[in-house]
Amino acid sequence: MNFYINSRRDTFKMLFKQIGGLQIILGFVIAIPMFVSIIYGEYYSGLGFLISAIIIISFGLLLYKGFRTTSEPLSHHALIIAALGWLSIAIMGAIPFIIIAYITPADEAQQFVPLGQDYISSLIFFKNPLHSILESMSAFTTTGLTMAVHEPSIGKGLLFYRSLSQWVGGAGFIVLALAVLGQSSGRAAFLLYGSESSGERLKPTIIETARSIWKIYLGLTLFSFLFLFIGTYIILPDYSIGENIFDSLNHSMAGQSTGGFSTLDDSIAGYNSRAMDMLYLLPMLLGSLSIPFYFKVIYDKQFNQFWKNLQTRSIIIVSILGSIILSIMLLNSGVVSEPFRIGIFQFVSALSTTGWQTSDVHLWDSPSVIFIVTAGMIVGGATGATVGGIKMIRVLLLIKGLFWHVNNYFLSDNSIKVVNFDEKRLLPDEMNKELASAATFSFIYLLFVFVSTLITFYFAGNEFTITDALFESASAQGTVGLSCGITNPQMSPVLEITYIIQMWAGRLEIIPVLVLFRAILMGTKPKVV
Repeated sequence: MNFYINSRRDTFKMLFKQIGGLQIILGFVIAIPMFVSIIYGEYYSGLGFLISAIIIISFGLLLYKGFRTTSEPLSHHALIIAALGWLSIAIMGAIPFIIIAYITPADEAQQFVPLGQDYISSLIFFKNPLHSILESMSAFTTTGLTMAVHEPSIGKGLLFYRSLSQWVGGAGFIVLALAVLGQSSGRAAFLLYGSESSGERLKPTIIETARSIWKIYLGLTLFSFLFLFIGTYIILPDYSIGENIFDSLNHSMAGQSTGGFSTLDDSIAGYNSRAMDMLYLLPMLLGSLSIPFYFKVIYDKQFNQFWKNLQTRSIIIVSILGSIILSIMLLNSGVVSEPFRIGIFQFVSALSTTGWQTSDVHLWDSPSVIFIVTAGMIVGGATGATVGGIKMIRVLLLIKGLFWHVNNYFLSDNSIKVVNFDEKRLLPDEMNKELASAATFSFIYLLFVFVSTLITFYFAGNEFTITDALFESASAQGTVGLSCGITNPQMSPVLEITYIIQMWAGRLEIIPVLVLFRAILMGTKPKVV
């Protein structure tokens, strides 16, 4: 009995210590937008970030230094750390929104509203803690659903904080902790790394792998920044250089993380330019491809990976075909004025789970909405990228498995039923194991979407259809961020909590959240089921 109590005590110490490390990093991340606020003369926002950073770093140090443990995490511990760690990041990450909303005088907040506009600053909505938690969860999970009705009216500091949160959350806080703190090694580091990412090693050690991920991630973001800045300067020569730099910096972070937050009031539609729509396709596609793919191309000079890599090849093909099909569907429906412009942009945005928007989906016909949900948002981009969704590799595996099972009926009992998939040869037992894992995850994922759709339809209001409910639910679960208008400050708290849980589970691919709930309800002892 004493051994069990001591074991539980050590487990809690280990969990709190790991979460403390994540909070310390979060605190320093939150301190960065303080300088942006100061540059733009938003001193109340700057003070809010400073206070928030001090609170969170102090809280993190209390946990990190206060709990000494020699225990190394087991596999279920790593998953619990991921689930609790991300939940704590979202909750604590909401503090700057709340503090800034309360300490900024109304007349100062109104100064954030662009000249010529007469609406009220959206900063007021973050006085509601639940709104702030949703905004924070949406940011760190790279979703993009927002409580800010008019984004520019919350100030440059908070706009930058949202984009930075998406960027850091895209590569992963646990990966960042391993890269910066490096406090875990060996099996423990591998378990923590695998709890948040694809688990694929790029270097001999996990610490080196984590650092390589961040180097590639940073390099791609810098490329996107230069690409967007130069492209915007060429397409919109009269656009302010200062605004161009700010937009390009924020959008490069939001694009590479496939987060989709924007500095503009109507997302990318705010540019009101067909050429700008096309410019923003590349950052979305870059974000949808896996980091291991970039590692092979950049470090190993395997340039044939652009076509040889199964996920990359499939994403390119599906992006082209899906854009054409959606455009034709929108053309036939007659609900939009430029169906090909909108169809191409919105399908790539959905498949990459970026969530930048150029059209009011609430006005679309049901077949077009169902197509973009099923072929884009639910599928998602590559495993090993920052995307949400079921992931392209799982969808391809399920399709391959279907043909494999059917083909087996035509083979003799003595045939070797080996299947070639993703440059690997799998024996029947191995293939069945992979299929079972992919099918189980896909079923749970679709179950989440189904239940959320029913909750959304009940609580969203009479102006929204069941198709709208499906769209918004799939967007939250897939960390996409496209919205038909259901997500807003007037939404039901029940629905708001539902989306917070979905974004949390969607970012971690559900299993860590289920493991956490199982540990809370039934403990960590093995049980026969």
